[in-house]
Amino acid sequence: MIDRETASLLLDQHVRNEYQKLHALMVAEALESYARNLGEDVELWYVTGLLHDLDFEEFPEQHPAMSIEWLTAEDVPDEMIHAIAAHAYSLTGEEPETKLASYLLAVDELSGFMYAYSLMRPKGFSGMRSSKVVKKLKDKTFASKISREDIFYGIERAELDLHEHIQFLIGVFDSETKIGLDCS
Repeated sequence: MIDRETASLLLDQHVRNEYQKLHALMVAEALESYARNLGEDVELWYVTGLLHDLDFEEFPEQHPAMSIEWLTAEDVPDEMIHAIAAHAYSLTGEEPETKLASYLLAVDELSGFMYAYSLMRPKGFSGMRSSKVVKKLKDKTFASKISREDIFYGIERAELDLHEHIQFLIGVFDSETKIGLDCS
């Protein structure tokens, strides 16, 4: 299993874009928080979140094939490989079959959407309400490149309530010192 330090080095090696690094960290922190609540392997969930888009910047047309190749060579658990493949199910054809894969799918696109929404707010994630995020999700012109289909499919697969899931993520992302967000 890759530890956090090695995962961070891999991320730095393949990802230069600061937003992509922030996105990886947000997904990792969200999955870590869920793993704690669910009694799952915290390290596996965190590292999977951190590395889920490892190849996206360098090989966007092949994503996530290169990530899978690189991580298979690192001898990571099959559960991580499956989750990374399944988070791009529309490209890989691999449906999320594990709790980790389902939660990664539920967190991935939504975290990017919520970050975009936080940039519009004077206090970022502070005081954000799930009802406002849901309302913004209905606005197809806002953050239009973010797949609402993936968001809702992930939530369905993880068997989460939309509002509770968003509120949980707000709690994770509102901790600016934890993630290093500066949305002001």
